[in-house]
Amino acid sequence: MPLTPHPGVFALPTRAGVSLFWRTFFLLAVLLLGSMAAWLQTIRAMESEPRALQTAQEIASLVNLSRAALVHSDAINRVSLIKTMTEQEGVRILPREPGDTVDPFDSDASGQRITRELVALLGPGTELANQVNKQEGLWIGFTIDGDRYWLRTDRARFNRTGGPTWIIWLMTVTALSLAGAALIARLINRPLKQLSLAAFRVREGDLDASTLDESVTTPEILAVNSGFNRMTRKLAKVEHDRAIMLAGISHDLRTPLARLRLETELSVADPQARGHMASDIAQIDAIIEKFLDYARPGRVTMVPVLLRSAIEGSLYAFDQQDDIRVQVNLPDDLMVLAEEVELGRVISNLLENARRYGRSMDTGVAQVEISARANAPWITVEVRDHGAGVSFDQLAQLTQPFYRGDVARTDARGTGLGLAIVEKTLSSLGGSLQLANASDGGLRVSFMLKRALPSDIQPPIVA
Repeated sequence: MPLTPHPGVFALPTRAGVSLFWRTFFLLAVLLLGSMAAWLQTIRAMESEPRALQTAQEIASLVNLSRAALVHSDAINRVSLIKTMTEQEGVRILPREPGDTVDPFDSDASGQRITRELVALLGPGTELANQVNKQEGLWIGFTIDGDRYWLRTDRARFNRTGGPTWIIWLMTVTALSLAGAALIARLINRPLKQLSLAAFRVREGDLDASTLDESVTTPEILAVNSGFNRMTRKLAKVEHDRAIMLAGISHDLRTPLARLRLETELSVADPQARGHMASDIAQIDAIIEKFLDYARPGRVTMVPVLLRSAIEGSLYAFDQQDDIRVQVNLPDDLMVLAEEVELGRVISNLLENARRYGRSMDTGVAQVEISARANAPWITVEVRDHGAGVSFDQLAQLTQPFYRGDVARTDARGTGLGLAIVEKTLSSLGGSLQLANASDGGLRVSFMLKRALPSDIQPPIVA
């Protein structure tokens, strides 16, 4: 099974999906664009009838003026008049022939309305066309004393506003609408984003930097920010009280234990009884140390640490132990982002766990192997023993506080906190932990830590 890096201090936890900002922006954009489209359609519907009537009246006026000019001019001046109208007004008068090829005028609602209005204004026999004999333009067929004529003019004179004008207008309105939607979405989501970041800092133990702004004027946001700040202040007080309590436990319990051990050494004559009593006192002291380790705050300072040096520094306590043998197989140059003391505690707890529960059934000695491999940007460290292993259904429970497997339950020296401390410490270091049984026997414990890059070898990084 692949290891999944714990998000820790390196990144906020993420899930696949659309962020709240983009969902808000999308919904606002759809609302604005839909409203704009409905508004545009309404305006066009309201202006369609008046514009059709206006266009029909303008065309009828042009036809009537042209017809009147032709009717009241003599045959000599008529040719000159037609030429002047063509050159100066862009209007041509042509006779209508039975064999003319005609492309009818627009068949949409507006075109039909213009045609009906022109027939009513100019009388029967009026005809509109887009092309006559493959020549484009606005063609109006009319009669003068029974003679049929075509009047051709530029269609652009009567076109509705459109084309580039509408496109530029729509692009401008769309851009302004989307910009407004983005601004509104950002303003709506800003308090929630600030709350999310503050909650993340609280989770990481940085209570001092988790204060939200209480000067906002929005009542709902002010209530949330004030409540969150009160909660963080109470948490900070609880954390302070816990630190005082831990110091008190360390002093109030360990000092009497030290005196008790000294008195035992001096007053108990039987060496065997004295040894058992001293062992019990040492066990109580170790249990107190485990409880303190688990309750210790998880905030640490991250610096580049040489992995081999940290692991070898944790082996000194086990060098004189007869029931454990450790083999280290590590590259010399691997560096991780961690806190050296905390990393040493991780290794020590894993080795102690292997010494107690990973011993061979034949020799009674725990054979432990420590190895590491780089898989940028992470380094995976593996600690495995050759003991009896753990049943599959118990693997997921081994990191729960005070849980001990079937093999460990017979060992009264255990507290059930060793692997829980390891998981909690790795979480504070931005790493992750995985437990699995080796194929050839024994428990394989793997954990991942962020690899230290050359750019990380700078001032310490606070996690």
